[in-house]
Amino acid sequence: MAADTSVEILQKVLENEILQTTKVVEEHLDAELQKLDQMDEDELECLKQRRLEALKKAQQQKQEWLSKGHGEYREIPSERDFFQEVKESKNVVCHFYRDTTFRCQIMDRHLTVLAKKHVETKFLKLNAEKSPFLCERLRIKVIPTLALVKDGKTQDYVVGFTDLGNTDDFTTETLEWRLGCADIINYSGNLMDPPFQSQKKFGTSFTKLDKKTIRGKKYDSDSDDD
Repeated sequence: MAADTSVEILQKVLENEILQTTKVVEEHLDAELQKLDQMDEDELECLKQRRLEALKKAQQQKQEWLSKGHGEYREIPSERDFFQEVKESKNVVCHFYRDTTFRCQIMDRHLTVLAKKHVETKFLKLNAEKSPFLCERLRIKVIPTLALVKDGKTQDYVVGFTDLGNTDDFTTETLEWRLGCADIINYSGNLMDPPFQSQKKFGTSFTKLDKKTIRGKKYDSDSDDD
């Protein structure tokens, strides 16, 4: 009997919260509609023009990104190309990979998806064995490693799968969240709520670093991971 009473009380509380939330949303919509009703034709036309200009500007920006190689995950042939690519774009994710490392193929699949979704960022891959100078400069020892470059400076690194739950079965959403933490993509989710199946199990330790220039700077990392 007591259990039934508790359930009824809980149901009433939930119903009340839903009603209150609905009321707030309705009041907000009513206020917005009232603003529109009070606008004259000139104000409405001005609002329309501003929105059209914003859409036009966004489309122009997207076309500019696409012309610079954004929107696709692609391989660059040399270290020289790397410096040119990061010079052209504000946000760059570069995957240092090796053909014989299986985990690089896992990373490839996720980056292919994210490159299409986040056109604001350039997604590249570079064979670590063909870029010894760059790997030496960046002290890249663990494969795969993602170098996250903003305004020509290495802002952060994703080294191996440690930040991705320490599992080969991490989701694309997990990698997306990690890149969002570095502000290298426009992340729309909640950074305080990582999409791990179990946050306690996986942990959230990062290899977060201070901003460093690409040339001549170093960072420490673990030994090579096959």
